[in-house]
Amino acid sequence: MSFNLDVLKIDPVKELDRLSAFLVDQVNAVYRKKGVVVGLSGGIDSACIAAVAVHALGKDKVVGLVLPEAESNPVSSEFAMKHAEALGIEHRQIDITPTVDSIVKYAWRDEFLQHIIPEYKPGYKYNITLPTDLLERASYSFYRLQVQLPDGEIKSKRLRHDQLLTITSFANIKIRSRMLHLYAEADKRNLIVAGTTNRTEFILGDFCKYGDGGTDIEPFTHLYKNQIYQISEHLKVIPEIINRQPSPDTFSLPVSDQEFFFRISFEHLDYLLYAWEHEVPPAEVAKVLDLSEEAVQRAYNDFASKYRATAHLRELAHTLE
Repeated sequence: MSFNLDVLKIDPVKELDRLSAFLVDQVNAVYRKKGVVVGLSGGIDSACIAAVAVHALGKDKVVGLVLPEAESNPVSSEFAMKHAEALGIEHRQIDITPTVDSIVKYAWRDEFLQHIIPEYKPGYKYNITLPTDLLERASYSFYRLQVQLPDGEIKSKRLRHDQLLTITSFANIKIRSRMLHLYAEADKRNLIVAGTTNRTEFILGDFCKYGDGGTDIEPFTHLYKNQIYQISEHLKVIPEIINRQPSPDTFSLPVSDQEFFFRISFEHLDYLLYAWEHEVPPAEVAKVLDLSEEAVQRAYNDFASKYRATAHLRELAHTLE
């Protein structure tokens, strides 16, 4: 089939049947557990897997945990709880701030940020961002630290590689702390932990090893983000989540997935990634998406770079034999 704007369209009913059969088999035959636990983030992927699990297993076999920490967007918990209530599943909220702080103190992180931007003080909001205009111009993937002062002014500074690693390591502690709580729940309840990583994230490496990538099952790694939305709409995921801008929600200052990692809007991202995976010539893609051939090639180069750099995330630990 030639490349066109229908390449990502799926039959949600048929796909839901496939997903349901997979979940039933994993719970009953492979793991022989009582059901699944899902970490509900207030985002589209976790909302979708919870809804799929209810469809496949019944609401009595699905447990939702909402796991905010001190810097989470309050809207995330609000939407997650509302979705769990709409599904009728057992759910509760656990503040993981003490878990995170027991590993690396927020105060230590604050001191580190202050060395980079002296105006930063504890309680100020911050994030890290990449240039988001990859399709418009060639630019390097340099991260910047952004700090919002009390008057709303944004202070920004380009990060050295060692500084970026330190900041992202703290963000990853938050993600891995959530997995500790999910497995604690799973172990005592005889459940499996259902992952939420979609194909877009899986191929490009937008997940944390032994964090949101450390689960028992990953039902969505063959589905692009675009297709997760198609299934979510079919399952009537609450509109607040469907209409919400995707975000990692690991920093106190809101940042979108485009700003944090992908550098391309979701309007184009999945089409370009599909085309790259299927080796569609850039000229053909450019014509369909109304982009320049140079823009498509820049996207292809970025995908190839991310795929190579994150290969270790998609592999099990290496062994001698």
